[in-house]
Amino acid sequence: MKRLLILALFLPLPAFAAGFDRPIPQPQTQAAEFWFLIGSIGLIVALAAVQVLVSRR
Repeated sequence: MKRLLILALFLPLPAFAAGFDRPIPQPQTQAAEFWFLIGSIGLIVALAAVQVLVSRR
């Protein structure tokens, strides 16, 4: 019974978390902007292709 009491007292100690540090947003890199541009163009092309396929039916 004493062991159970000791475990109950010391086991939750790791559960006490440190304070939350807010993440600091990083500036957007040129590579990220390039891939965002490529993704945006791809999305527009895909939407145009869907429009063409739907309009044929």
